[in-house]
Amino acid sequence: MNTKEAVAKRIIELCSERNMATNALANISGVSPSTVYSMLNEKSQNPGVVSIKKLCDGLDITLREFFDSPIFDNIEQEIK
Repeated sequence: MNTKEAVAKRIIELCSERNMATNALANISGVSPSTVYSMLNEKSQNPGVVSIKKLCDGLDITLREFFDSPIFDNIEQEIK
C-alpha cells in the first residue's frame, strides 16, 4: 500500500467509526466534497497536509491521531 492509499483508507475508517458520510465530513471540515472525493480515488496522488489537517479539525482529532494507525505501519517506499 502506498501513502495515498493509506490516507484514503484512514479517512474511510474514521468516517465509518463515526457513522459519517464523506460528504458530511467535507461539510464540517470546510473542505469541498470534490477535494475529499479526489483524496479517496485515483484523481489525487498527493493529498495535501493542509486538507488532511482540515479533515482532522472536522473530526476533532489531531494530525498525530490521524496518522497513529496500523494502516501506516507498512507503507511501501515512495522513492523508486
